[in-house]
Amino acid sequence: MVLPPKVVHPNGDQEVSLKKREIASLVADTFDGKIHIEWDPQAQVTPLGQLPFFIQYLKIGHLFEPWVDACPLTYKSNNAPQKVNVLGSFLLSILAGHTRYAHITSLMGDSVNAKLLGMSKVVSDDCARRALNRIDEKAGIRWLQDHLYRCYSPLLSQPWILDSDVTVKPLYGKQEGAVVGYNPHKPGRPSHTYHTYMIANLRLILDVEVQAGNLSSSAYFAPALWTILERIPRSDWPKFIRGDCDWGSDPIMTEAEKRGINYLFKLRQSANVKKLILQQHCRAGWERTVDGWEALSTELKLSTWKQPRRVVLVRRRLSRSIVVAPDTQKALPEQLSLIEPAESMAAFEYSVLVTSLNSEVISIVQHYRDRADCENNFDEIKNQWGWGGFVTQKIKPCRLIARMIALIYNWWSLFVRLAEPEKHYEAIVSRPLLLHGVGKQTSHAAQKTLTITSTHGRASYVRAAYQRVSEFFDDLKAIAPQLTPLQCWYRILSEAMKKYLQGALLKPPDLFACGY
Repeated sequence: MVLPPKVVHPNGDQEVSLKKREIASLVADTFDGKIHIEWDPQAQVTPLGQLPFFIQYLKIGHLFEPWVDACPLTYKSNNAPQKVNVLGSFLLSILAGHTRYAHITSLMGDSVNAKLLGMSKVVSDDCARRALNRIDEKAGIRWLQDHLYRCYSPLLSQPWILDSDVTVKPLYGKQEGAVVGYNPHKPGRPSHTYHTYMIANLRLILDVEVQAGNLSSSAYFAPALWTILERIPRSDWPKFIRGDCDWGSDPIMTEAEKRGINYLFKLRQSANVKKLILQQHCRAGWERTVDGWEALSTELKLSTWKQPRRVVLVRRRLSRSIVVAPDTQKALPEQLSLIEPAESMAAFEYSVLVTSLNSEVISIVQHYRDRADCENNFDEIKNQWGWGGFVTQKIKPCRLIARMIALIYNWWSLFVRLAEPEKHYEAIVSRPLLLHGVGKQTSHAAQKTLTITSTHGRASYVRAAYQRVSEFFDDLKAIAPQLTPLQCWYRILSEAMKKYLQGALLKPPDLFACGY
């Protein structure tokens, strides 16, 4: 019996399993006809095509490398990821507007910007979470606070106001510190509280503390405020501290008076405050401010205060008429129902401010009205930058990532002002305008070229803006060897904040003129 010869494939051919075969292209039937779709996983492309300009800003400003070098993250295994890969992954994820660690996976195919940051790859979300757990909490907080301070400290030589406020972050799992506290939008929902300190009107974050949901009172985060002031030279202290009614307590005001710093807080309308409103309602001397508001300065000493303090009553007449008989169920509050003159029977809404400032009443009222801008900060950072996300079971990573987001938010906000110094763009506008764009990298004769295709309607405006930014960096690089890293950062801040500084240049202090 003769067996048939064994079939042998010619050299160069391979048996390919149909299950493992990668589909090269597909056809989709669209309203414009059929279109052939192909995948090219090896292509050097990125959805953040305009990021190299921001990376150049981080390099010339000496922001990214010192931040990575100073990070208290250590590994012992030879197979462990590099620090630059971990922190660079966080940077790319936060810039892209992610709110979950799992979103980092969407960046793992970006081989363009990762290399431009000096990274070898983007790490996984599990690796990023484990990295935060490995960082010692005290050392990590100190590391981020130092770089936050380096970012904003040159601007403190100008007159500024310190805003302090708290926001609530609802939680939906079993997290450390998830406690039911004050939550006006979702009562009964466990939460964290973010105690934040800001440079008023510049939308820059000084520091942020993450605490349990029931620790929203100013008594729990006032010590952090005094710590911030201790780290700042006395000559660079704010003109005054500004806060809501939670700050208008005697211990905080006494501490501010002891330290010699002014304050402007709102008061809760307690019984004695309402009594003061009743006494001053018909008094002459009310000054008109803006939008129909009136203000009157007087003095008040509550039973819990050690001394009397200056207060400013602010009121506005309600547009609707609600004057009714005092003996009916719909009668006005007691302090208004006792007033007999018809003109005084009109209803007003009141606010009471307590302050140590000697300014005019109109200026004080305007100062407190300006405080409403910090609510815009919270809305932007919570909903557009990730303070509302990046949740883990332990609270330590939440404290670290919150400061990391604040730092990268500051970096990006100042960079955007380089391109558009006239106004502040929120991330929902600035990212599509200045960050997004399909970028394809090619190499020829040892020269790399990134071709950007932007679908934004203002693409020509962006190109002109980046042309100005590039010319500024070219001029700065020409003299950079003669400057210290701190002096370079002062030059960049002077350009970014030229509207705020009215064209003046920030000058580094003599103490640090030799380097940072």
